[in-house]
Amino acid sequence: MRNLSMMTDLYQLTMAYGYYKHGMGENIAVFDLFYRQNRPNSAFCVVAGLEQAIEYVRDMHFSSEDIGYLRSLRLFDEEFLAYLANLRFSGDIYAIPEGTVVFPREPLLRVKAPIIQAQILETTLLNIINHQTLIATKANRVCYAANHDAVLEFGLRRAQGPDAGIYGARAAMIGGCSATSNVLTGQLYDVPVKGTHAHSWVMSFPSELEAFRAYASVFPDSCMLLVDTYDTLGSGVPNAIRVFDELREKGYEPVGIRLDSGDLAYLSIKAREMLDEAGYENAKIFVSGDLDETVIYNLKSQGARIDVYGVGTKLITSSDWPALGGVYKLSAEMVNGAIYPKMKLSDNPEKSTLPGYKKIFRLYSKKSGKAIADLIALEHEQIDSSQPLKLYHPEHTYRSMIVRDFFVRELLIPIFVDGEQVYQSPTLSEISEYARRELDTLWPESKRLLNPHEYKVDISDELYDLRKQLTWELARR
Repeated sequence: MRNLSMMTDLYQLTMAYGYYKHGMGENIAVFDLFYRQNRPNSAFCVVAGLEQAIEYVRDMHFSSEDIGYLRSLRLFDEEFLAYLANLRFSGDIYAIPEGTVVFPREPLLRVKAPIIQAQILETTLLNIINHQTLIATKANRVCYAANHDAVLEFGLRRAQGPDAGIYGARAAMIGGCSATSNVLTGQLYDVPVKGTHAHSWVMSFPSELEAFRAYASVFPDSCMLLVDTYDTLGSGVPNAIRVFDELREKGYEPVGIRLDSGDLAYLSIKAREMLDEAGYENAKIFVSGDLDETVIYNLKSQGARIDVYGVGTKLITSSDWPALGGVYKLSAEMVNGAIYPKMKLSDNPEKSTLPGYKKIFRLYSKKSGKAIADLIALEHEQIDSSQPLKLYHPEHTYRSMIVRDFFVRELLIPIFVDGEQVYQSPTLSEISEYARRELDTLWPESKRLLNPHEYKVDISDELYDLRKQLTWELARR
């Protein structure tokens, strides 16, 4: 991964310069990276992007060329530029592992470092985590609608730039896709790549049948034919069956056919009938063409006979919800070992922040293994799982629940300690499998695509009292 230290907003550097000039550069600060709300009709997100965030932090430095450019802006003195030239990350980062189901206001990543370092990290960390979490969450919705049928990520040509294509495909695999068309992502992360031919292949030959025969001759043991170039049921499927017969005579079995346009429910049903009658009950029907979770859900409700979905534009761009809206906020400062909580107040209550040096507990039912609720607490707090625990709605405190017979897991784990990386990222396949297990811990009501059940996220009594105290003190000022 290339050095992204200069991929930042200018105000990060001007604030860093201000801290430096006021002698505050080595003050220890704590920042939380979190998002405020879920996308419509969704109860959670699937966090992704940590591996790239680690690479960015580990390699953060300003080269001589970078320093030369910053000098040309005529904003910073030579002493500060020399400071930047020697800057390396020396703090602590805790984060929630990729593939974990997460909820609004929970710190996905917690940075404790000298304030200049912590401040400079903001923009790039948000860029990486926001994007991949967005796409992983969208992919999860698409895969949920497919209901265990395979979903392939086909979005590279419509992605909003090369990085969005590469890392969007990576995030889609975390969200549940079984393969990608993106060859570079396959090479970089050792995941399956899939694809067949385009309409241009068929149009490049004198006839559709000749095009199919030519393709089958090159890929006899993995023959997948696109049948909707001219007339899906009138010529495409019959010609595919004819070529399949010829392959079978040579000892090969076809993979199937792909539909890319038209009434996919009707065409898939009729194509299935034709393939079965011809003796190709195992031939799969792939579909593509402006699919998303809503389209797939409707196709299934109409009885479509589809085995594999290739989803492109609407997945790789998360077209109906194109930004996660994650933020990075100061939550505490540390002076001589003492923690001083910080809090932002806003006329919009949802924009007020949770103060303090925090961690997250996830509570699971001992009986079912399902997640019951999350509790955001201060770092020193512990939970006694042998005792009943009363949880409140964080805003509407009259709503409460008693939790019994549960076990606890802390979500934030160490990634960097004193500037040294202490966490090794799993492979993408391992993250994808972990994400699948994570989703199994949610009740079905929280995963449905329309009006999902709201998962409970509470704050501890100590954190509630701290927020109340700081709200009063700040309002009084």
